[in-house]
Amino acid sequence: MPKAGKNYKKAAAARERKLYRLDEAVPLLKKIAFAKFNETVEVSMNLGVDPKHADQMVRGTVVLPNGLGKSKRVIVIASGEKVKEAKDAGADEVGGEDIVEKIAGGWMDFDAVVATPDMMRSVGKLGKVLGPRGLMPNPKTGTVTFEVAKAVKEIKAGKVEFRVDKTGIIHAPCGKIQFEEKNLYENAKALIDAVIRAKPASSKGKYVRSISISSTMSPGIWIDEASIETHA
Repeated sequence: MPKAGKNYKKAAAARERKLYRLDEAVPLLKKIAFAKFNETVEVSMNLGVDPKHADQMVRGTVVLPNGLGKSKRVIVIASGEKVKEAKDAGADEVGGEDIVEKIAGGWMDFDAVVATPDMMRSVGKLGKVLGPRGLMPNPKTGTVTFEVAKAVKEIKAGKVEFRVDKTGIIHAPCGKIQFEEKNLYENAKALIDAVIRAKPASSKGKYVRSISISSTMSPGIWIDEASIETHA
């Protein structure tokens, strides 16, 4: 395992051994950031669910109030009048079978895929390509829909998908380290609240076990999850 560098150690030493409120953690995270690029800020949540059971899967989306700091490249796989609708909404590329074949051939120059339900028989062939990258359209995340204009605009505006992994943890971005404190706080709070609202009915016991916020290069700062849940 590689040793932590001096900048990382210095950042880690700036944290107290305690749980921070979110409005305390965001300013501290910005203070200890040391990378020379605009790092992505991520929230991680350890949940008291067993993803092996379908009824305990936690998955959803949230449109961050202040975006992600970059515009995602969105492609739409559709037919008929929905092609023009997607283009008018700002989709970066729109098509039908031609787009499916292009992706099957190795093209991956996009960040999100929206598909209309009638095209899913063709899109289903791309499961092994898009699935591992988290790009497969899904009705639960609003990316399989006839409302393609709405879907494209939401993704462009900063829509984030979250999904619990096999260990019961959710990792999701909530902005950039150069965001204003208020904007970063609002984004992180919106994401955390969305995950809390997505609690499965079958989940028993403590749902949110821990929350941390970190930037690409920084150590994590642990959040007082009790205070978040109290005000959710």
